[in-house]
Amino acid sequence: MMERRRMDAALLVLFLGHFATALEVPLDLPQPPTITHQSPKDYIIDPRENIIIHCEAKGKPHPSFSWTRNGTHFDIDQDPNVTMRPHSGTLVVDISRAKVENYECVYQCTARNKHGTAVSNNIVVQQSRSPLWSKEKIKPIVVREGVSLVLPCRPPAGLPPPIIFWMDNYFQRLPQSSRVSQSLNGDLYFSNVLQEDSRNDYICYARFPYTQTIQQKQPITVKVLSMDAINDTVAAFYNDTDLFSEDPADERKPNFLIPSGPSSSKIVLRGQVLEMECIAEGLPTPEISWTKVSGDLPAKRTSFLHYDRTLRIVNVSESDAGDYRCTARNMLGSVHHTIHVTVKAAPYWIRGPPSNLVLAPGENGSLTCRASGTPKPSITWAMNGIPIENSPKDLSRKVEDDTIIFTDVQTGSSAVYQCNVSNDYGYLLSNAFVNVLSEPPRVLTQANKVYQIIRSHQALLDCASFGSPIPKITWFKDSRSSTLDGEPYILHDNGTLEIPIAQAHNSGKYTCVAGNTLGIYENHVYLEVKEPTRILKQPDHKVVLRGRSVVFECTVKHDPSLIPTMTWLKDDGELPDDERLIVDSDSLTITDVTENDAGEYTCIMNTTLDHDSARAVLTVVERPDPPTDLELTDHKKRSVQLTWTPGDEHNSPIQKFLIQYEDSLHHRGHWHNLTEVPGTKTTAHLKLSPYVHYTFRVLALNAVNFSRPSFPSRVFKTEPAAPDENPTGVQGFGTEHDNLVISWKPLSGLQSNGPGLHYKVMWRQKTANSEWNTVTVANNSKFVVSGTPTFVPYELKVQAVNDYGEGPEPPIAHGHSGEDLPVAAPENVQAMVLNSTLAEVHWDPVPSKLIRGHLKGFKVYYWREHSLHNHNPHHVENKILTFSGNHSHGMLPGLHPFSLYSFNVRVFNGKGEGPHSPTQQFETPEGVPGAPTSLQVTNFNLDSLTLEWSPPHVRNGRITGYTLKYQPVNNSYELGPVEELALAANETSVTLSNLKYSTRYKFYLNAKTVRGAGPAISQEAVTIMDEGNTQTSHPIAWSPPHRPPHKVRPVSPFGNVSSSVGEDGALISWEYWGPEKNVYVEYIVEKSEGEEEWQKELVNGSQNIMLKGLKGGLSYRVRLVAKGHHDQPLHRSEELLVTVPAVASRQVDIATQGWFIGLMCAIALLILILLIICFIQRNKGGKYPVKEKEDAHTDPEFQPMKDDDCTFGEYSDNEDHKPLKGSRTPSNGTVKRGDSDDSLVDYGEGGDGQFNEDGSFIGQYSGKSVSRDTAEGHESSEAPSPINAMNSLNSFV
Repeated sequence: MMERRRMDAALLVLFLGHFATALEVPLDLPQPPTITHQSPKDYIIDPRENIIIHCEAKGKPHPSFSWTRNGTHFDIDQDPNVTMRPHSGTLVVDISRAKVENYECVYQCTARNKHGTAVSNNIVVQQSRSPLWSKEKIKPIVVREGVSLVLPCRPPAGLPPPIIFWMDNYFQRLPQSSRVSQSLNGDLYFSNVLQEDSRNDYICYARFPYTQTIQQKQPITVKVLSMDAINDTVAAFYNDTDLFSEDPADERKPNFLIPSGPSSSKIVLRGQVLEMECIAEGLPTPEISWTKVSGDLPAKRTSFLHYDRTLRIVNVSESDAGDYRCTARNMLGSVHHTIHVTVKAAPYWIRGPPSNLVLAPGENGSLTCRASGTPKPSITWAMNGIPIENSPKDLSRKVEDDTIIFTDVQTGSSAVYQCNVSNDYGYLLSNAFVNVLSEPPRVLTQANKVYQIIRSHQALLDCASFGSPIPKITWFKDSRSSTLDGEPYILHDNGTLEIPIAQAHNSGKYTCVAGNTLGIYENHVYLEVKEPTRILKQPDHKVVLRGRSVVFECTVKHDPSLIPTMTWLKDDGELPDDERLIVDSDSLTITDVTENDAGEYTCIMNTTLDHDSARAVLTVVERPDPPTDLELTDHKKRSVQLTWTPGDEHNSPIQKFLIQYEDSLHHRGHWHNLTEVPGTKTTAHLKLSPYVHYTFRVLALNAVNFSRPSFPSRVFKTEPAAPDENPTGVQGFGTEHDNLVISWKPLSGLQSNGPGLHYKVMWRQKTANSEWNTVTVANNSKFVVSGTPTFVPYELKVQAVNDYGEGPEPPIAHGHSGEDLPVAAPENVQAMVLNSTLAEVHWDPVPSKLIRGHLKGFKVYYWREHSLHNHNPHHVENKILTFSGNHSHGMLPGLHPFSLYSFNVRVFNGKGEGPHSPTQQFETPEGVPGAPTSLQVTNFNLDSLTLEWSPPHVRNGRITGYTLKYQPVNNSYELGPVEELALAANETSVTLSNLKYSTRYKFYLNAKTVRGAGPAISQEAVTIMDEGNTQTSHPIAWSPPHRPPHKVRPVSPFGNVSSSVGEDGALISWEYWGPEKNVYVEYIVEKSEGEEEWQKELVNGSQNIMLKGLKGGLSYRVRLVAKGHHDQPLHRSEELLVTVPAVASRQVDIATQGWFIGLMCAIALLILILLIICFIQRNKGGKYPVKEKEDAHTDPEFQPMKDDDCTFGEYSDNEDHKPLKGSRTPSNGTVKRGDSDDSLVDYGEGGDGQFNEDGSFIGQYSGKSVSRDTAEGHESSEAPSPINAMNSLNSFV
């Protein structure tokens, strides 16, 4: 096993990805020479420059150099023209004093030190040659058209061979094709000649690459003649020229010009380029094709050149040997040629040249020189430049063919061995040393090197080492807990650690340990795994209009530790230097785009480790250029062919062409659309009308817009003819009861077809045996026939006529003479009442002869006479319902319940209405009533109060009773249980007893008829406090919004009139749908005496108004008035009763609030203490006038009770009896509410309150209003009145 390991070490060739390197011995250690650089085997030099023959080598100690020339020692010191560079073996020959030819020899370099000798290849030095063409006179070549021709080049031999090409006198390459092509040897072949091949400047050029010189041959003149041109004169003129191909040039099958014969052979060396050519002549020109007889052509290495005349295979291998067939074919036949290809091979390495071998004393190893070739090459060995058989014997060395085996080597056995492999086609020479060393390990990789890798990429951590014996490499990461020798790590023979797919967790510190029998060596490297660079938002392909701006976005994500660089390219090149191109960090903006900006744009984000790129194409579009070259062809009487040439479509395909015309005879200066054709066509067959002077133009349309119009075509005139069509839209009608108006749409000038256009008008009654009446009318659009019977059907015809004849027979149209008013009314008119608001009217149709016109429909006139509850007549307003068409019944919606209606029916035609039917009447049944007009709370007591109301203004029937519902409201604004009370129809008030004192109640009252209950009106009030309260609590009287029970608008233009009373006044709201512009609110005190006038306020355009200045404690009648012109009646709304409270009361019972109870207790205790102190002071004989104070201030608990309302009398005071200190009692005896006061408005029952149709309250109690009068706000900050405090305190006792 040990022996095998040492053999493998001797044969070690270190290759790893892009790290392919041979075993290197550090230069500070003893080692034999190694040649590092030498000139090529075939060394062609420029004769104008000094000759430099390279030979560089390394070793320890540094080697010395010597040369041989043509196999013998070359004494450099004896030749003054040759010098050797210091510390090098490179020779420099100064040709300024010598001839180059003297140094065209075979050279070999030798490098030696005390450990061995290395030799170079045999270097054959030759100078480049570019000889001139020999002077020759080339006679003109005259050939018949169609024959084949070969123009020879035959350049002078050069080193290396020249490159051949054909040009003219102007240094322009001559055009080549499948008919004319250049062969591999430089000759120019014509498969057949044409007259266009005649010229006098066919010049062959040869370019010599080393000297960069071009030589040219004398021009060749070629004259191609047709058979008709050959005559005696021409023959005499060319009597001193060569005339080829005297036979006629007929069509013929192919024949090969090169190669000749049916087959040929070719030898090619392995690894070189194989080129085979077949050039054939024939007429027509033959086509060449290639096949491999014994297999398939290698697709990836094969190409066809010179119009398929040359087959080229690169990097030839042994598998390319075989037979290749070229075939020339035209329509007359084909011909074949087979080329047999033999592949030979100069010697080549199988596993590479032998590698240097480093062994420790006592180790084994081998050198292998394994090569191949065709024919099989021979292998010879040399040691230090001397054939091995002539070298000193060494028992540790054994030569076996291509291998030298070393066993138990010892110090002093170091040497350089040469392996020479040769056959008939070349040789290989390789140097490999054996260096016997005893050396501890060392790591050659840079210490603390940092490797940066992109995530998910391969990571390669180097640990290049040297030692003898060869060190063993071990890797650790971070804490050295275990060696890295399994997944996902791969340890290579050269010590490199591979991580195939590196991830972020692979980052860290890695330690490489090299060890052999002589010691160990450590080296640390670091791996950083970075995030990849990615383009998150790629630029999109853009199609932009010229002159606009475009933005390409390129948003990139990259590792933050890497510095990115954004680069933009256009068509894989740099961006143009143009200020219109603005590059930002993540975008490219191009302003004022031009057509030159079109192309492919690439954004590239580069970092030091990776990059990402994205591409987008910019297409610049514009409306197309106008068509050109308009031409009229194929002229006919009524058609013409129009052709044109499209303009540039500017990257947007033309979708269609629009053809327009101008009629300079009838409508000069106006262009009309004639027809459209697809964008793929450039011609149109146009159908034309007679008697028109046409001028045409064409517009092109693409995705952007229409082009500008083309220039007009020439004028094309069509001949006049009789009309092709008659007027359309013929109809007959009457404007009077005894006439018939015949009208039509006249023909246009384009439709007239000729001069003298007029019309033949014909009519007759639509009865049997009636004859046509005819009249000729000038170019007009109507004719009136007078004296016709009323509403009689007629047949009509209108025919077009001009100076060239009449139009076609016109079709018959139908019409009627004039209408008159109907003479009869509908009969058998009846009404059927469906419900309280809907009735259905029926009638019999009126005979058509009595209608005397086109039946348009029926009109029902109806109006309300009066309510059945109140027989006073209403303001009569006729309503009209129109039923179009031949109806016999109709519905009358929106009626008032419990009312008497009158109606009649009339028929109407196009002339107007006929007489009305006899007026009839019907009654509507009862409906549900409206809400009571008002609801007021009076006679407040501790446990009772009185409700008073007014009957509904809209009764809709006989009131059968009322329903009263009420429920308490607690301090949390929650509603309690509902109590319900049925009341008689004749009652307008009720007293409720057994109520809770100091409690808020909510009341709902609605009226009933036999059809059911109507909407409710609601009100709220608070029963007064217990006997401790010395002041009457007055509730706020408030009327909720009153809305009509039905959605049908009443006769009055006002609706939904409502009011709410607050501190600022009374807010009146309404809806108005009348036409009048002058709208007023009028109000007056309810029980005003005498002739007091209504107060007015103008409210044009508004839907509400705040009435200010109303006096407290009074009720007002409020109404809305709409006034039109002076001769129009006034429209008034129903009156609304608004009550303004005298005093705003305290409505929040704070007696149950904990904080209030505590405060009152504290005040009572304080008063008690004061009374005790006063009593003590009085007993001590103080001089306070207590008796007078007691007389003046009677105890409130002993205030007399009023007999009339069973309530406590109000506390009063005068100037001699001041209130207690800290109290604030107004001079009028009332107490203003403070911050603890509430009102109905505060609870959301103001203007925004909402009710159901039955009047029930559906709103939600809300918090108190935060808005207060400024003065009140100041007063509320004062201390509370002791009297009120005591009263409140007594209520809890």
